[in-house]
Amino acid sequence: MLRALGTTQVAGLNSNQAAVLSSSQLGALTTASVAALSTDDVAVLKTSAILGLTTAQVSALKTQQVVALTTDAARALSSAQAGALSTASVAALETSDLAVLSTAAVRALSSAQVGALTTDQVVALSTTQVAALVTSQAVGLGTDAIRAIETRDLAAIGTSIISTLSSTQVGALTTDQVASLNTAAVGALSTLSIANGLKTNQVVALASHQFAAMNALQVAALSTDGIAAIETNDLRGLTTAAIAGLRTAQVAVLTTDQVANLSATQVAALTTAAVAQGLKTHQVVALTTDAAAALSSAQAAALSTANVAALETADLAALKTAAIRALSSSQVGALTTDQIVALSTTQVAALVSSQTVGLGTDAIRAIETRDLAAIGTSIISTLSSTQITALSTDQVASLNSAAIGALSTQGIANGLKSNQVVALGSHQFAAMNALQ
Repeated sequence: MLRALGTTQVAGLNSNQAAVLSSSQLGALTTASVAALSTDDVAVLKTSAILGLTTAQVSALKTQQVVALTTDAARALSSAQAGALSTASVAALETSDLAVLSTAAVRALSSAQVGALTTDQVVALSTTQVAALVTSQAVGLGTDAIRAIETRDLAAIGTSIISTLSSTQVGALTTDQVASLNTAAVGALSTLSIANGLKTNQVVALASHQFAAMNALQVAALSTDGIAAIETNDLRGLTTAAIAGLRTAQVAVLTTDQVANLSATQVAALTTAAVAQGLKTHQVVALTTDAAAALSSAQAAALSTANVAALETADLAALKTAAIRALSSSQVGALTTDQIVALSTTQVAALVSSQTVGLGTDAIRAIETRDLAAIGTSIISTLSSTQITALSTDQVASLNSAAIGALSTQGIANGLKSNQVVALGSHQFAAMNALQ
């Protein structure tokens, strides 16, 4: 019978009549008739009657009719009915009405409907409702909507959604929101969104436990500005895998304070490419002694000659013998006299003949007499005439019998000076062979 009523007749219903409509009666109305209901009539519809509306009827509702719905009526909307609302109607829902939608109803909203939510509506969503959102819906969220998500609600968003956030959406996050992300959420961020979305101030907002949650690919995706902006204490949170994954361009922008705060384990994780192409002289100077001591032989060999020459004497003295032995003749030749003096006897003893050919006259003269005794005869035998000439009389006098016996005849003939001969003792002459 109600289906026979025209739109004019439906529009003429008074509130008392509308208030007694049953779900079957309301469901029997045409979509045009439903659209003709006055806002006063919609406001008095029983909750049970609202349940009778078909999806087609819900789609026909005008914005002002949706606004007129009571909170109880909004609470009663089924998932199918919520999904049938127009985007304009969704945007028109009172915040109090949106806040009472069931999680099923929220989950039924399309990405277009979710994208239509105002910032006030996003703020009104409960944590449970936010947690009900799925990835296909989140793609509709604009930048203003993203910024409007409460930090407590952001924690409820699943990692499946976080992983699909676009660069624009990630870039829209406030620093408070970024700081509130749990480790699972940080670990779910896509490398693309990090590379193209994460801004420097957002990187600064991240804490050490969040950096610890980032994998190597995520860290490698950070911009160079982002790397340089990481707080020194937070940098300690990076795993060795993440450190190993740093691009040379990222290593090159590390500040001296950042380098100085790297742990020995982190420094040891740097790739040889990062050491060779990324580390700058001022960064090498900033290394702690513990960090220098952690350098592997491959890392030491990858240092440029300028970087070797820049090592603090205490840091050079801390290098492992394997690292010393891995240095090239060019690197050994770049050592300053202060660095030569700083070498321990054990380190000097680790040198091989292919390295010492690079030692200049100043470096030769800088070798401590106690260290000279540790140099193997294989090295002594390859000293050039120029290197032998550079020896001080104290150094000559300190040479043991084996070292004297190892001197080449050419080195003696063209390098040994009269004052050096005078410095030799009888036991040393006794060690010389006929050719010498």
